[in-house]
Amino acid sequence: MPRLPEVRKADADPFAQQIYQMLFGDRDPVDEPGTATGTPGNWWTVFALSPEIFKHAVEGFQVYRSENRQLDPKLRELGQARAGFARGSQFVFSQHCKAARDAGLSDAQVAAIPHWGVADVFSDVERAVLAYTDDLVLSGGRTSETTFDVLKKHLSAVEILELTYITCLYEMHATMTRALRLEYDDVDERIVEIAAPDGDSSDVMNMVDVDD
Repeated sequence: MPRLPEVRKADADPFAQQIYQMLFGDRDPVDEPGTATGTPGNWWTVFALSPEIFKHAVEGFQVYRSENRQLDPKLRELGQARAGFARGSQFVFSQHCKAARDAGLSDAQVAAIPHWGVADVFSDVERAVLAYTDDLVLSGGRTSETTFDVLKKHLSAVEILELTYITCLYEMHATMTRALRLEYDDVDERIVEIAAPDGDSSDVMNMVDVDD
């Protein structure tokens, strides 16, 4: 379950109640969770703890999907889905695989996002977007001039700014859902010590460490 409490519909502020109604209908999502896309829906009920942050986040969704955006939605979704995968967020990756298909990416392209570097289904600009996304997420923004030059060859300055902002926004969402254990990121840590048989705590390397 989420690491923070959830806000019931009756206790949510008026803006959050409107969003709850759109997503959950007359249900209280704390008692009867579930969205149309199959997620539990607890991203919404936890973010509603802070009305200002909730509203800011929702308005951020409206900004990136606005008709005023110049960036091709397919490139936007490539960045968002790859950011979710690279940051290790099952929730962000899964949701934006669906959105990527809606934006026009093929099933083969969506399936290749995790291993894009060896896939032959992406155009030059799509590969540049994926490489840039990895630079933003995995290298903290450290980007080579070579990658950036390819972006500038295909995209305007405004499109690159939009791509950078939206991708970094979704790295943040991926990080937050993991930290707060929301939605599909409510999973136990899998990198743990596995107990040896019969409680033996010997270091196997000591067993093979022999003097010359």
